[in-house]
Amino acid sequence: MKDKKLVRIIGIVLFAALIIWTVSTIMGQPAAPSADALGGADSEAYKTAKAAYDAEILQGQAYLTLGVLVVIAYFFITEAFPIAISAMVIPCYYSAFGFMPFKTAFGGLVDSSVILFAGMFLVGGAMFQTGLAQKIGITCVKAAGGSETKLILFIMIITGILSAFLSNTGTVACLLPVCLGIADSQGMNRPKLLMPLAMMASSGGMITMAGTPPNMSAAATLTNSGIDIGFFDFAWAGIPIAILSIIYMMFVGNRLIPERHSDVQMADDEEGKVYDVKKQIISGVVLVAVVAVMATGVIGLETAAVIGGLICVFTGCLTEKEAYQSIDWTTIFLFAGALGLANAMKTTGAGALLADKVIGMLGGSPNPYVLMIVLFLLAGGLTQFMSNTAAAALLCPIGLSIAEGLGADPTGVVLAIGFSCSAAYCTPVATPPNTMVYGPGGLTFMDYVKVGVPLFLLVGVACVAIIPIIWPFFP
Repeated sequence: MKDKKLVRIIGIVLFAALIIWTVSTIMGQPAAPSADALGGADSEAYKTAKAAYDAEILQGQAYLTLGVLVVIAYFFITEAFPIAISAMVIPCYYSAFGFMPFKTAFGGLVDSSVILFAGMFLVGGAMFQTGLAQKIGITCVKAAGGSETKLILFIMIITGILSAFLSNTGTVACLLPVCLGIADSQGMNRPKLLMPLAMMASSGGMITMAGTPPNMSAAATLTNSGIDIGFFDFAWAGIPIAILSIIYMMFVGNRLIPERHSDVQMADDEEGKVYDVKKQIISGVVLVAVVAVMATGVIGLETAAVIGGLICVFTGCLTEKEAYQSIDWTTIFLFAGALGLANAMKTTGAGALLADKVIGMLGGSPNPYVLMIVLFLLAGGLTQFMSNTAAAALLCPIGLSIAEGLGADPTGVVLAIGFSCSAAYCTPVATPPNTMVYGPGGLTFMDYVKVGVPLFLLVGVACVAIIPIIWPFFP
């Protein structure tokens, strides 16, 4: 208890220091240039002065954003306060000090991923309330002969295949209720199934160009510079990474996952409950329909999920109260709040500032191998707290420019950045699949660090070993 109090006191002191620094920065800002004094708003003098003023203001906000990153990282790592509450401090900070408009700061609450989470929680809740998830779980357990190892392997293979061609967020959203049904029907430890599910969604997405947004960012960067990259070219490194991820989670990562049961785990007598078969069929049809719509792209993922959730309520598979209870609000507020920091890292230039500082340490003519390793680590570090799509969009052009300046083929460097941004294993806010399993799995921030960091480093070693062979720097 004393240690927890000390951790909270340190957190409060850090946050107070951030507030003091913020107020000091705002009070020290220069006065905005006057259009009238400089010949009007259309004059070159005013435009130059205004650009210099805006740049100075943004630079101050960028440094403050790095300060926010440090404070929030401390809150997340120590869990001095509930992690969802800590995350919601972020939009409050940016809105209160006027760094972002209210709608932008709190925009994460209506972000497409958050809406997708809510919709799929409803679909998953219907599967639980009707008993379908438990029935699927028991069937899968019987097929695996009751072996937990076989179940984990089965889940990872299915997840890897689906996430290679579908949204990794959509893949986890669809498989989450099934995995929960498997775990609860057998009294298994939820994190033992959910952590491999989330990790493999990221690894499987590396197999194709469309598997993850960072892959598409890397491909777009290369295409714009006149370098063709095929849809399945990513598989040269993606498939070995997926296989490596399975081996790691089966023999190492699985041992690092804690024996912890979620507070929302079902009661032991739930299995004996009598369910309505008609409602089970309806909830199953809804899930299949949602998955089919997501796969075909007829409408957006989040729209399909919400429609599916509403149908579950309208057909009586879920009552209104059960619908509210089925949504994991910790997941919703955690991701919605963290998006504020991700947006700030991009809009204030904090991400670019950090990248420039690190790259500046390499000197004028770094070795291509060193450049690839440093950018891989930098991209991996950024993507744990900011959007992996934004991190890839930020660093891919930088990697391309530096590699071309060295006279090297930039393909390997740019793809390494894409793979690194996809390898978002290390925090619950690094990617939506991680966030989705956080609450239902009863996980902590450090669980992701313990399991994710070694896997991220292994993926880094694989990339350094494979990429220069497939895409040599000096062909």
